[in-house]
Amino acid sequence: MTSERIRLSPQQAWDRLAAGNARFVEGTLLHPRQSADRRRELTDGQHPHAVVFGCSDSRPASEIVFDEGLGDMFVVRNAGQVVSPSMVGSIEFAVAILDVPLLVVLGHEACGAVRAAIDSTRPDAPELPPHVWRLIAPVVPTVHRVARTAGTDPAQADAAAVGREHLCETVAELLEASPLVAEAVTAGRLGIVGGIYQLGEGTVVPHVTEGPVTIAGV
Repeated sequence: MTSERIRLSPQQAWDRLAAGNARFVEGTLLHPRQSADRRRELTDGQHPHAVVFGCSDSRPASEIVFDEGLGDMFVVRNAGQVVSPSMVGSIEFAVAILDVPLLVVLGHEACGAVRAAIDSTRPDAPELPPHVWRLIAPVVPTVHRVARTAGTDPAQADAAAVGREHLCETVAELLEASPLVAEAVTAGRLGIVGGIYQLGEGTVVPHVTEGPVTIAGV
């Protein structure tokens, strides 16, 4: 038995993920494509229909919140879903080699990396471990922009607003950092959805789209 290649359109791929997230929220999970037969199918290759660039936080586990199975999603994660060369390279692999039709950039409520970026602006902020600081440093300018817009001190910036702004900036930064991804979007081969996962409700709320994906209200 082999894994069949059925390429969805970007819109079909998003609609499938949205339906899975609705099942997760409602508690009617199907847990699809998780059988022993599915494992054996995938020994011959993989054909995921989405690449998810998300935060390493343990709570928004992509395959669970979208009710997907083995071989369905190519998942790339780091704390705070911060763009880096390794993240861009992994996404380009999914787009160019695996020919995925959809990229989901997945942030979430109460993100520790966002919180650390806000707290780092305090005059008395403790020194962070060097690698942690390098990871969150790109979020700090976003904290200052959100604070200026709200007319508040950066250390008092609204974390939800910073998270949403960081999400939108991440999508824009990916398009700038990767001509390959940008060309796939322009050509209509790839759609991008940026969303925030709501911890209590389990809902993924889209805030930004690029390419051939239409979501009401976005």
